[in-house]
Amino acid sequence: MRSIRILVPGTTGRFRCGGLLVELQTARLLAQIARVQVVTYRQREPDHPFLADLLRQEPADCSSRSPLWLVSWGFDVPWLLRRLKGRACAYHAHSSGYGFDLPAGVPVVAVSRNTLGYWGDRAPRNPLTLVPNALEPMWLERGDRNGQAPRPIDVLVQRRKTSTYVLEQLVPALRERGLRVEVQSGWVDDLVDLFNSATVYLYDSAPYWRSRGVSEGFGLPPIEALACGCVVFSSVNHALADNLDPGRIGHQLAAGTLQADLERVTAAVRDPAAWRAEPDGLNQLLQACSEPTQTRRWQQALQEINQHWDRLASGASPLLTTSQGLLPWARIRQGLANQISGFVWALKNRRGSVNR
Repeated sequence: MRSIRILVPGTTGRFRCGGLLVELQTARLLAQIARVQVVTYRQREPDHPFLADLLRQEPADCSSRSPLWLVSWGFDVPWLLRRLKGRACAYHAHSSGYGFDLPAGVPVVAVSRNTLGYWGDRAPRNPLTLVPNALEPMWLERGDRNGQAPRPIDVLVQRRKTSTYVLEQLVPALRERGLRVEVQSGWVDDLVDLFNSATVYLYDSAPYWRSRGVSEGFGLPPIEALACGCVVFSSVNHALADNLDPGRIGHQLAAGTLQADLERVTAAVRDPAAWRAEPDGLNQLLQACSEPTQTRRWQQALQEINQHWDRLASGASPLLTTSQGLLPWARIRQGLANQISGFVWALKNRRGSVNR
């Protein structure tokens, strides 16, 4: 098993975000399988090696003696892969929609079926595997899924990534009905305690991601809320559709009308047991998201990725994907063909109706 180098721009200050936390968690899980280093490439830090220094010290090599480089920061991926040319690397794909193409032969480890499908279409000849993000143990160990204790918050909303519809229409309307709604922003010392204190959790990220042109990569907050026994109302965009089976695990938010949301959220606050996720389905979801499960999936993925790079190092050639530059013309040709077929079909049917 190759050693693994996980690339992040930095680990402090402006680089702290959900994507960074996932990569640091990944480093912790992979350390159970192989030797792992976290490597920064934008910000020099005393506790981590710096990419430019390592590249100067080490010649390009993809043999079994070389490390496997794991890249993940969407906007930086093309630049990083160019710098890593000739080295064994893989793309840990969170969100999709950044618009770049991958070099032939670069494996993809997707965190969701949505992202897997995106790269299955855009890079169908690259090795693809699925390893969802893992819930940190605190959610499974301390989450109150029994829901027996009183909860001081009727409805919990986290301001970040939440739609203006929720903040400016739904929240005021729920408060007018007398519900205790908390809109959380800023740092929280104990998120498990916060989620355990809420009956209903609202998550509406679709407008946020649409405005940025990329996708909801995995959607951990709704699963964290489910682990704490909350009734979850959520958008089902992108990777959220992997797990939030509407009506079974969670419920669609913004489902047609404001009145519908008011009625359903109010009903869930009054009788949460009738609206919570099905126990069997929830248990399966949480088990699938546990760290031991994902560590096993990582081990299998790494074995396949290492074997792939061993083949390339021995002289095998990677399969090539049809040039993305040709695809727009192919779509134009197909669109014209569809229009012509539709016109011919309509003409035949018109003649047939006249004859009748």
